[in-house]
Amino acid sequence: MKPTLVQYDAPGFGVGEVWLDEKGRVFHSELPRPRRQTRVRRPSDVNRTLAARLQAFFGGHADDFRDVPLVFPDGFHGACAKALRAVPRGEVVTYGELAALAGRPRAARAAGTFCARCDLAPFLPVHRVVSSTGIGSWGSQGVEYKRRLLELEGVSL
Repeated sequence: MKPTLVQYDAPGFGVGEVWLDEKGRVFHSELPRPRRQTRVRRPSDVNRTLAARLQAFFGGHADDFRDVPLVFPDGFHGACAKALRAVPRGEVVTYGELAALAGRPRAARAAGTFCARCDLAPFLPVHRVVSSTGIGSWGSQGVEYKRRLLELEGVSL
């Protein structure tokens, strides 16, 4: 069985993509971005609910996605993923706190690397991880994207 692509349109954000493996677990997600192509493939009946949940999330609806099965990375990054999934909506942790929650309190930079390379957002809320001195960075999406996601949850930094 081939991987399944679920595309969704998140008004104000753009088109996002989620890839599911043959067991229905998310193994890759791309946050919505504005695109020239506005045609979104209609998801199958099975995945329509996931697409609707993602659209609602980007519209401000509270959803922690904890029931969505994921393919977790191995090692320390897997520990970060599991720890991050437990951070509640509307709360933030620092990179150092995430490292400590993952069992390596002195690995703040490694936790930052995990967040920068994570391709499971928003199922893993890497936008909830901030610097000890402010909002921190957000890779190619930019800090304003991170700020918008935090504002959807009532967090302002």
